[in-house]
Amino acid sequence: IKAGHDLFLSPRLHLVGGKAPGGLLPQEDEDRLAHHIGQDPGGGGSLGLMPVLVFFGLVVVAALMVRGLRQAGEGPVASAARLRLALLLRPETQRALRRLAEEADTTSAKGLADLVDEAVLILLREEPAWRFATYEVKAGGEEEVMARFDAWMVEERSKYQETFRHFEGKKRSEESYRAQMEPGGRYLVVSLLLAERRLHPPKPKLSRAAVREALLDLAGSSPYSLLAAYLSWTPEREGEALTEEELLLLYPELEKL
Repeated sequence: IKAGHDLFLSPRLHLVGGKAPGGLLPQEDEDRLAHHIGQDPGGGGSLGLMPVLVFFGLVVVAALMVRGLRQAGEGPVASAARLRLALLLRPETQRALRRLAEEADTTSAKGLADLVDEAVLILLREEPAWRFATYEVKAGGEEEVMARFDAWMVEERSKYQETFRHFEGKKRSEESYRAQMEPGGRYLVVSLLLAERRLHPPKPKLSRAAVREALLDLAGSSPYSLLAAYLSWTPEREGEALTEEELLLLYPELEKL
């Protein structure tokens, strides 16, 4: 089994802080607002306008809530995507991926989105080296999508011996592993998995153009939509490469580009 590296991020708590929904006011501001509404400077009866505005606002909020509930019942609200890309190996690509894994922030949603962007950029720059690929999309509810993501992740991890792992800010490296040099080895496989609160386009007929579009779509993820992400590649150690026989044995679903 060749060595591989994986990087898994899952910010289950997506946003901490920020503006509260509905524009909540501090208690002193609420008291001040209540005092203003309850009094009529000069005794002119100015209470009439505010209740109308408040009631109108409540009607609008209720309408938006009903609309959102209807939309939620219409179909899938999330999706998982998996892209595997086999390319001709260059040590520079392995080093770029390892550097990305070392420096990535695996503890925040922004770090997650930045990692996806950088991984996509590395792969786009290697387009002349692309040889095989697979791409899958599964849509559904969040729980269903996360279950599919977890299953894909386990499948990926079963294909290699992990020599480096970065998960939730914790790094682990297998220093005792020695690279296995084999004649005819020339391939590197990179897998990128995402689970998001948005719908990815359905799987197209694979071609170089389709892979490019899929990568750009994955790069369109944001800290607000991402549920989880997983990046892995094998071989991870410089000097190692997969032969075409090993490649197709490990990944029989690959399609030639």
